Amino acid sequence: MTLLLGHEIYRGSSYGDWHPLRVPRVSTVMDLSRALGWLPPGHFRTSPRARPAALRVWHSAAYVEALMRAETEGRVDEATTARHGLGTVSNPVFPEMFRRPATGVGGVILAGELLAQGGRVHVPGGGTHHGMPDRANGFCYLNDCVFGILSLRASGIRRIAYIDIDAHHMDGVEAAFADDPDILLISTHEERRWPWTGALDDAGLGQVFNLPLPRGTNDDEMALARDRLILPAVEAFRPEAIVMQCGADAVEEDPLSRLALSNRAHLAVLRGLMPLAPRLLLLGGGGYNPWSVGRLWTAAWGTLSGRDLPDRLPAAAEAVLRGLEWRGNRRGKAPPTHWYTTLVDPPRGGPVRSDVADRVATLRARIARVPKILA
Repeated sequence: MTLLLGHEIYRGSSYGDWHPLRVPRVSTVMDLSRALGWLPPGHFRTSPRARPAALRVWHSAAYVEALMRAETEGRVDEATTARHGLGTVSNPVFPEMFRRPATGVGGVILAGELLAQGGRVHVPGGGTHHGMPDRANGFCYLNDCVFGILSLRASGIRRIAYIDIDAHHMDGVEAAFADDPDILLISTHEERRWPWTGALDDAGLGQVFNLPLPRGTNDDEMALARDRLILPAVEAFRPEAIVMQCGADAVEEDPLSRLALSNRAHLAVLRGLMPLAPRLLLLGGGGYNPWSVGRLWTAAWGTLSGRDLPDRLPAAAEAVLRGLEWRGNRRGKAPPTHWYTTLVDPPRGGPVRSDVADRVATLRARIARVPKILA
């Protein structure tokens, strides 16, 4: 079973014309995948919306009620902003502010149920890894990553590896599972960037691996992290399921990070993980350049579903990318041609700096202890 879960709510909703999440993302993945012939009816499901009772499994009842009320009333008071983080610059009030994230959670809950018998599911509307139990955080109103893990566990799957290669640290997921020996947590993220968490020596019970990366991290440095840390740690953990958050904000063209990866780095991590467990849940995440995020997540879906990624996009797919807009950013005024014509970036290799190699070595030395955590 290989499925993509999406919804039309992502096409018509936006955090606001000024917000980084004003750009289309999930709708581009659906449109581009259909233009490529990669979404036949048997491989697509409409994501359901999670009900409030399901959300209260991890989020507080007061917060769920506040989020629903904010959508209904179209505003929040100062007390709600102070307690729940709603109505801020990062987490604004907008018309679908409950329904949109609840659809992401509904998708990952369904994915966890469907994966009980094995398979691969892509939920590009997922990946909101900053959400906290009682408050919105970092553009994330609900934490669907947490619910994906909880849904897999409810399906009888005990040992789960969560790998997050977003440019920002997975603070909400780590808060949920840092003390759970059955959840392996691996995060690569840009150092000295919001939310200022995910230090190298934050280890949880020994099953948490945080790799802060310096500005300008290139494909070869990410390959070192993949081959010396991510894949060996997952192999040692022997997971029954893998959840991968594939944040597109770690690519060079994204406006909210200063990493220098091509999307090849993300795809290589995905390909390495696919053989390591009988179940894989692939999520979206950050990504604020409409071309780079749409191309990456579509290429990830193609990789997950066993498609050959074309060197040159056919006319119908190119038309999808030429129809995108990125208002308010200079790169949107004259996009390079390959943003229209290809899915896969040119490689962005470079030297492996000593601080990257040293950090990978520090974390690799801890992998030998991972099997002991399972005992």
